[in-house]
Amino acid sequence: MSAGMPAGLAEDLISIRRDLHQHPELGLDNPRTQQKILDALDGLGLEITLGRDLTSVVAVLRGGAGSGRAVLLRGDMDALPVAEDLDVDYASREPGLMHACGHDLHVAGLIGAARLLAARRDELAGEVIFMFQPGEEGPGGARIMLEEGLLDVAGVPVVAAYALHVGSAGERLGTWYGRSGPLMAAADEAVIRVIGAGGHGSQPHLAKDPVPVACEIVLAMQLMITRQFNAMEPMVLTVGKIVGGTKDNIIPDDATLELTLRTFDAEQRLAAQEAVRRLAEGIAAAHGLSAEVTWLMGYPVTVNDATEYAFLRATAEELFGADRYVDMPHPEAGAEDFSFVAEQVPSAYVFLSACPADDPLTAADNHSPRAHFDDSVVPDGALLLAELALRRLANPR
Repeated sequence: MSAGMPAGLAEDLISIRRDLHQHPELGLDNPRTQQKILDALDGLGLEITLGRDLTSVVAVLRGGAGSGRAVLLRGDMDALPVAEDLDVDYASREPGLMHACGHDLHVAGLIGAARLLAARRDELAGEVIFMFQPGEEGPGGARIMLEEGLLDVAGVPVVAAYALHVGSAGERLGTWYGRSGPLMAAADEAVIRVIGAGGHGSQPHLAKDPVPVACEIVLAMQLMITRQFNAMEPMVLTVGKIVGGTKDNIIPDDATLELTLRTFDAEQRLAAQEAVRRLAEGIAAAHGLSAEVTWLMGYPVTVNDATEYAFLRATAEELFGADRYVDMPHPEAGAEDFSFVAEQVPSAYVFLSACPADDPLTAADNHSPRAHFDDSVVPDGALLLAELALRRLANPR
């Protein structure tokens, strides 16, 4: 596999990527993308399973030297509700939709891995599961695919899972970057409703004003982060929405806060949620009001298994050179639903820079309408995924 790409495959993968980029689809329903994947996999001799509650594609490649185990490779396929602001000839043709996170590159790369491995099936000491997943940007297609039997589809244990994500900023083009342990945050949402009693703005003593109490809760939560939790264990809490009232001289009955909490440890995640509930209810009670706190659980912490990550890094450095690999000193606060897979299977997840800009630090980042991904890295992504599967199945551990 390390010999490189077969003639013409790289160009074909880039063509697939650009076609997908022109036709982005959202959420769990990606029918055109699903058909594009099926067409691209046709003739490879794969066992195909389609999702029931989402337009996923799961393809199994049976190795010729079976070992009773499988490796999973994943590529997510959904786009974002972003209006593209790029002057490229393959720009989105769907108003208000854009592959602003590079998932079109992920799909093309996973198709490439399937083609590379299918050509060498006789050398595969086991099975490979190709996981084409909608809904990474929400509401969590990976969880649904697991519920639909993703890990059972090959009929043998899945011993490892691998995924990659391209970036449009931060590192120079072609750089791989990652870290062992926590890589990305758990991301949860909360709605806090502060319940008071409305009245006239001229007589607040006759009402129970929820607005200043809600504001006090916002400030107190930031203090909570710095005084109740270890500063060496990062946590991010952001209140993104405050709603209360209808007019300047009317005290409303209630006020609502909506927040996101991002944590990097499973125990800390639950402790912080309880601390938010306790703080909101306590502050409201201190003012003679009440508070209702509702948590909406999001994606778990994405954790790279130490052994699988070391294997991934060594493989990438052998294929592409140590000068193209960078250690991340800290996890990032974004969230990723591959974490649901990583909770059940030893996994490794790595980033690959697709940034075409001379200065990656000032380039538009993922999710921006100006995020620009250089698809020359697609063949590298395909090559790494394929090589990981080939080598991992040959290593029984």
